[in-house]
Amino acid sequence: MSLILTFLGKGGTGRTTVAIATAKRYASEGKRVLLVGQAPDPNLGGLLGTVLTADPQEIASNLQAVQLQSAALLERSWEEVKKLEAQYLRTPILKAVFGQELGVLPGMDSALALNALREYNASGQYDVIVYDGSGDQSTLRMLGMPEVLSWYVRRFRKVFTDSDLGRTILESPFIQPLVGTVLNVSWSPDNWAQPTNQVSNILDDGRAAVTNPHRVVAYLVTTADPAAIATARYLWGSAQQIGLTVGGVILNQAMVSQAVAQTVTTEFDPLKINAFPVRTGDDWQPLIDALPDFSQADQAPRAIAVNVAERKVALFLPGFDKKQVKLSQNGPEITIEAGDQRRNISLPPELSGKPVTGAKFQDGYLIISF
Repeated sequence: MSLILTFLGKGGTGRTTVAIATAKRYASEGKRVLLVGQAPDPNLGGLLGTVLTADPQEIASNLQAVQLQSAALLERSWEEVKKLEAQYLRTPILKAVFGQELGVLPGMDSALALNALREYNASGQYDVIVYDGSGDQSTLRMLGMPEVLSWYVRRFRKVFTDSDLGRTILESPFIQPLVGTVLNVSWSPDNWAQPTNQVSNILDDGRAAVTNPHRVVAYLVTTADPAAIATARYLWGSAQQIGLTVGGVILNQAMVSQAVAQTVTTEFDPLKINAFPVRTGDDWQPLIDALPDFSQADQAPRAIAVNVAERKVALFLPGFDKKQVKLSQNGPEITIEAGDQRRNISLPPELSGKPVTGAKFQDGYLIISF
């Protein structure tokens, strides 16, 4: 499996430059690297000195680069959808619709990009994938999709199968042979669940990857500008809401005063700050040398910690105060709202169903007692 690295921060802080330097560093160490760009502008290709295409191309030893194009990704994905339809339906109807005819619906770009990353990761061709996306809430929503979608699949499948309607459909002597005539599989609850189980497995792997700092990790990129610092702090807290580890901070254009440097250190404590110089000409080595030790990302605070013995759950939510955080409990899960992110947390069996007895916000942590 690949290590997937991405960078978060306000536009204009140099995320793309940092991404390229990171890709070059790993490639120089002998790692097989794929640099993935999604932004619609040609900035990535311009900095690399080449025109990027929708297919990975080698631009240096051990280094390939690709520019994700939603229309091309949709066309490829549509063919996979048609194969699945033909697998489960004897009379598929989508065979007459061609991917070239389809337009990309708003919001679909993120899902297509996430699936492309999943496929590049599963290919086994790359040790490291450096993802240069929008670096904002769109990137976080994309990486949070497996968590959100798996919740919908898990909860609504259970709601359906536990309902009178679900039991009627699953057990009916009339519905079963009728559907079995259409489907290419014999009808049973297990076979009925086969497609959704396949989706659930993909989503579960995605959730596990995003919350594992050895598989997916983000770094904040900021300048000394107060707006850039505020944006990075907000994205830091939002990243925790999807379980994504933020390994550190890269302070770009770091010719700043000692007072400003101290402010940045305070704002992002306990993350390590790495000063990043201005790029001059085609010499990337000073930038490569200034990058953090990405292997130390697992030392950063984790998004959630569960203490069953003390019946407590602690969520790390930097960048927010208690007025911006809302806690609610519905059934076996608790829901945390912070900023523009909502997270449903499945509790371990020892705490599942237990009522919340208290909650406090302390030093960036929301500590919930049961």
